[in-house]
Amino acid sequence: MSADVPLEEPARRLTGADGARDSDVWVRSLRPWDGYFAVVWVVTLAVVLEAAQPSWPVRATAAAIVALNLPWYVLVGRPAVLDDTRAEGPARCYVVGAMLLFLPTAMLVGETQLVTFALAPQCFMLLRLRDALWVLGIMGAVPFAGWALLWRPTVGEAGFRFLLAVATFAFSAFLGQWTMRIIAQSRDRAALIAELEAGREEIARLSTAHGALAERERMSREIHDTLAQGFTSLLMLSQAVESELDHDLPQARRHVALMTRTARENLAEARALVADGSPADLAGTSLPDALCRLADRHTAQTGAPAPLTVTGVVRPLPTAYEVVALRSCQEALANTRKHAGPSVPVSVVLEYAPDALTLSVRDEGCGFDLRKRREGYGLDGVRARAEEAGGGAAVRSAPGAGTSVTVTLPLPLPSAAPAPDASRRSTR
Repeated sequence: MSADVPLEEPARRLTGADGARDSDVWVRSLRPWDGYFAVVWVVTLAVVLEAAQPSWPVRATAAAIVALNLPWYVLVGRPAVLDDTRAEGPARCYVVGAMLLFLPTAMLVGETQLVTFALAPQCFMLLRLRDALWVLGIMGAVPFAGWALLWRPTVGEAGFRFLLAVATFAFSAFLGQWTMRIIAQSRDRAALIAELEAGREEIARLSTAHGALAERERMSREIHDTLAQGFTSLLMLSQAVESELDHDLPQARRHVALMTRTARENLAEARALVADGSPADLAGTSLPDALCRLADRHTAQTGAPAPLTVTGVVRPLPTAYEVVALRSCQEALANTRKHAGPSVPVSVVLEYAPDALTLSVRDEGCGFDLRKRREGYGLDGVRARAEEAGGGAAVRSAPGAGTSVTVTLPLPLPSAAPAPDASRRSTR
C-alpha cells in the first residue's frame, strides 16, 4: 500500500485491520484531546474578551459565538469522531457548523483565529486530506479578507495578519500531512501484523493437522505391522487346525498352542501400542534376540527354516533404529508367508557396521515384477519407516527369482570401545 492512498482517507477511517475504533491514537486517548480543545477555546475566549479592539459589545458577541463551539463539539463533533459507521454526513455537518460559528467571529475579532488550533486537528480527524486542506485555506483566507474589508487596517497591520494566516495554514497543513503519513504507515504495519498473526495461526493449524496426519500414518503402520499380522497368523492357524482335527490331532493341538501364543503376543503388542512404548518383542532384550524370536515364530507357523545371521559387533542402539529394523523384519516375513508361500525358506541377515545397520530378509519364493502396481502398503510402510530414521529400503525381486528386502540405517559412531563380541554368528 502506498502512502498516497491512505492520505486520501478521512482520519476517522484509519482504524485497524479489524475496523475497531480503539486502534486510532486519538480515539484511544480522546479525553486528552477533549481537554486540549477545551483549553484552546477557553484561552481564545479570554484573549477575545481582553483584546484592545474592537469595542466591548463586539468582543462580547464574538466571545458568545465562540462559546457555542463547546456544546456543538460535545453534541455533534465528538460523536462524529467516535462514529464506527464511517458515515461522512455527521462529520461534514459538524465541520460546516463549526465554520459558520468561526468565520463571523474571526472577521469581527482577529484574535478569534486562535480557535484554529482546535479546529484544524478536528478537520484532519473527520475529513479527507484534500477536504481538510481546503477547509484550512478557507479558515485562513475568508477571515483575513472579511477582517480587512470590515475594519480597514493599516498596511503594516494587514501584512502582519496576512503573514500570520499564511503561517497558520502552512503549519497546520504540514503537521496534518505529516501526522496522516505516520498514521498511514502505522496502518500498514498494523495490516502486516494482522497478516503475520493470521499466517501464524494458519501455520499452527496446518502443523496440528500435519501432526495428526503423521500420527495417523504412524498408527496405521504400527497396526498393520503388529495387530493385523497377528490376526492374519491366527486366521491361518485356525484354518490349519480345522483341516487337521480329523486326521492329525497332535498337529492340531500344536497349532492351537501357537494360536494361544500368537494371541498373547498380539495382546502384548496392543498394550504397548496403547502405552506408546517400545514393541513388546524389544522389551528387556536386544535386537538380535528379538529378531531371533521372530524367525522362530515364523518357522513354528510355517515349518520353513528362517535362520538369522548376525555380523559385526553387536551394540545397543537408539530405540528408534531397533524399532525400524524389527518392524521391517516383521513385514518382510509376513509378506513371505502371504505371497511366497508358507513352506518357502527365508534367510535373515543383520549386519552391524561402525556407521550403519543393515537388515536383509530374503526368500526363495516365486518373486514378482517390481514394475507392476501392487495393492497394500506394507513395503511402502517399510520405506517410510527407514526414511524417517534417515535411511532407506530397497526391494529386489523378479518372477521366479525370489524376493529380498534390505533396510539400511545410518548410525552414530560409537563413542567408546564396544564390549568384545563375536564378529559373526548364526542363530535360529
